[in-house]
Amino acid sequence: MVSRNVSLEQRIRELRAERHAVILAHNYQRGEVQDIADFVGDSLELSQKAAATDADVIVFCGVHFMAETAFILNPSRTVLLPDAGAGCPMSNMITAAQLIARKKELPGVTVVTYINSSAAVKAESDYCCTSANGVKVVQSIAADEILFVPDQYLGDFIQRRTGKKMHLWPGYCPTHVKITPEDINRARREHPRARVVVHPECRPEVIALADDALSTSGIIRYAARPDVSELIVGTEVEIIHRLKKENPGKAFYPASTKAVCPNMKKITLDKVLASLEKMAPEVRVPEDIRVRARAAVDRMLAIV
Repeated sequence: MVSRNVSLEQRIRELRAERHAVILAHNYQRGEVQDIADFVGDSLELSQKAAATDADVIVFCGVHFMAETAFILNPSRTVLLPDAGAGCPMSNMITAAQLIARKKELPGVTVVTYINSSAAVKAESDYCCTSANGVKVVQSIAADEILFVPDQYLGDFIQRRTGKKMHLWPGYCPTHVKITPEDINRARREHPRARVVVHPECRPEVIALADDALSTSGIIRYAARPDVSELIVGTEVEIIHRLKKENPGKAFYPASTKAVCPNMKKITLDKVLASLEKMAPEVRVPEDIRVRARAAVDRMLAIV
């Protein structure tokens, strides 16, 4: 198996060079996929990398909305998603038609859309945000009321920290809601010297028990602090691969082993190689939608 992976990785590297490609991987990707990537990060960091790349081909190891965002920022480049079925249940919890209808109920409201959404929904929005910059984006907006879609829990987190009135859409991340207060309390009992950090997509009662609530990039920075030697991690479990890799000698414990995103796990080294060989599956966004969605994404990137 080791020799097979070495061979796979070598073939990927050769084809990546031949195609003038860049491989971007989310922190929730399989460890072996993270290891082959040119850059590993959260949604905000990957959006920034996609916006800045000069590669001809972007191989996006993540889920569909992430590849869409890369195309929104790079319409002249080829964007590949190694598994076309790698979707996001939260993204599917709101459609453009539903957002248009909700906007009619709240005339003139400013719409902030979590990046975990389709391009069509972004196109109906004023701003995008990620979990890393959601508070900053909302604080930058002069309006006192915000319609926030689709994640009710990230929206609640932002609302509590900004004091703005937030109209929340009832979406959620099926992976993060698997983490319960009981999980946090159990983990603290088992590891009494460990700090606890959780993702703001978690339920408010879970966030209330943590030492901090941070995006995946925030969790990675927190783990690197010299005063942190043990950490209970309340997000998708694969982030621990990167945490251990970058922090040898420190201990990391998943808040819940149930916090696994099956869509993130659909991408494998075999599929990364196949995507480079076949230049497929390709992700594109219709130009009229792309232009309007880009406006919302650009407003987010300008605030960072």
